[in-house]
Amino acid sequence: MEKMMLIGKTALIVNEMQTGVVDPAHSSYQGVANQVVERRIVPKIVRLAEAFRAAGLPVFHAPVIHRPDMRDIKPNSLINALTLKKRTMTEGSEEAGYVKALHPVEGDFEIVRTSGLIVMCATQLDALLRRMEIETIVLTGVSTNVAMAGNAIVSSELGYHVVIPEDCIAGSDPDTHKILVENQLRMVARIVSSNDVLAALPMNEPG
Repeated sequence: MEKMMLIGKTALIVNEMQTGVVDPAHSSYQGVANQVVERRIVPKIVRLAEAFRAAGLPVFHAPVIHRPDMRDIKPNSLINALTLKKRTMTEGSEEAGYVKALHPVEGDFEIVRTSGLIVMCATQLDALLRRMEIETIVLTGVSTNVAMAGNAIVSSELGYHVVIPEDCIAGSDPDTHKILVENQLRMVARIVSSNDVLAALPMNEPG
């Protein structure tokens, strides 16, 4: 099988790996949290993050942390309406914190947004990636249903090559995940495994 190649300088994006999203004991999205555990995506993302750092490539963490007053959230989607109703994921709260294994380390980047559903819109991420001459982004985290689809489409439209290691993302349930990966995500991103990405990183190239 032909080895996967990463085009140009590559960055890893770790999306919303936060207690209130992916920890079943605290999550408002139990389906997603349960799938994160069942699919064991956390240790796989950890491996990728460690490999990116070792290769001198940037790791971006993309949490959503709401203002305590939530004044910048508009109830124009079901997620936003539920957020306003439950008033969770606010600054300083337990649920807004990262899961233990995926805390940023020195040298990582944090792109914190207080509202919105995807990190590629209305944040400084695109400008920062361009300054760093990033051509390919590797998307990981949650959820297949919303953030992976939204970020993949917007990133592709902005001119990035998008790679999604399928074993490093999770959705609300296995069937939805499968349908979206096979019928939507593969149209705008290259669907691979975490091992494919590891093998393609510069530090793992022969000679």
